[in-house]
Amino acid sequence: KAFVRFEDYQGIQLVKRLRMLEDRVKQRAEVAAYFQRFDEAESLYREIDRKDLAIDLRVRLGDWFRVIQLAHGGSEEQQAWSAIGDYYADRGKWSNAAQYYTTAQNHAALVDTHYFLEDYEALERLIGQLPEGSPLLLDVGNKFASVGLCEQAVQAFLRHGDVKTAVDTCVLLNQWDLAVNLAQQQNFQQIEGLLAKYAQHLLDKNKQIEAVQLYRKANRHTEAAKLLAQIAREMPGGAQKNPDRVKKLYLLAALEVEKHKAKTLDVQMTAVTQGTMTTAQTVQSLITQDQGVASDRALESPWRGAEALHVYLLSQRQLYEGQFEQAMKTALRLADYEDILDSQTIYSVIGLTTYYNKYFMQCSKAFIKLEASSDVHEDMQEIGRASCRERV
Repeated sequence: KAFVRFEDYQGIQLVKRLRMLEDRVKQRAEVAAYFQRFDEAESLYREIDRKDLAIDLRVRLGDWFRVIQLAHGGSEEQQAWSAIGDYYADRGKWSNAAQYYTTAQNHAALVDTHYFLEDYEALERLIGQLPEGSPLLLDVGNKFASVGLCEQAVQAFLRHGDVKTAVDTCVLLNQWDLAVNLAQQQNFQQIEGLLAKYAQHLLDKNKQIEAVQLYRKANRHTEAAKLLAQIAREMPGGAQKNPDRVKKLYLLAALEVEKHKAKTLDVQMTAVTQGTMTTAQTVQSLITQDQGVASDRALESPWRGAEALHVYLLSQRQLYEGQFEQAMKTALRLADYEDILDSQTIYSVIGLTTYYNKYFMQCSKAFIKLEASSDVHEDMQEIGRASCRERV
């Protein structure tokens, strides 16, 4: 009646709760809690061996440190540790919050805490602690992607089972090599498009050798051979300055073509063995494949470039060793490789070796070729003419 007169609604609710309690000690504890004598209320609960009610009292009060002392394990203790972490997080004390969240095994809160602390090593360790497929892994992956840590983001997305997002993240962060390797490992269907994009990305940055390595990793032997042949043709200084390197590039291109042919033959023979293709169909397929390879000049005769550079180097070696006749015979073979070597390279060697062997007719023809060639600069042509007149 007194609470009604004072219009104290909470007091009325207290009386209702007291009426529902049959134990006088519980009633006394509730009264003590109402008058904020919390220690007395806790003691009364513990006298009747109702520690759960004492813990519940402290939970309602938000006295989480006391909850930990009373709980000694169980869900209430984890809740208390997590609540203490929230207390420090609300005040921006993230290091303290991380300690309590770790004790509480509150992974969701730990993700945000480590991110705010920029403790990415701890956040990466958390990936292995989360169960596979956990939605938190997506949050972790997105957080790593936001700061440019691609490998860690991919690790999180893969553990969640989201291969597409992992590959898209690599592309977004320009980690094309990781994207291609990941697509190959996970049998990603869009691998062809990724290869084309990455290769163009490397070529735009003038990283041709890296593009070749990409094609080789992807078993795209024809593309690798074409690019190697192109690099050999566009080598600064050509065969005159870097003959060994140009020869090696042509050799690598030829080996890639051979790998392509061997791979195609293995596939066709396997089909014949399994009965999915007849012998005639296999022969026709191989012919078609050869025609496709021959349609590109770089692949039509893959060893031709290496042969041309080999002959050129051999003639130079013989010339410097004083074997003038052998050097001339070797140099004359270079005329068969005008599609590989420039006119200046070929006919300079022919003219020099024929001059030393006193084959002046062949020497004259070589100089005529040099004078008519667009590969030879006009100043060099004039020097050549003056030299001829002097010798005459």
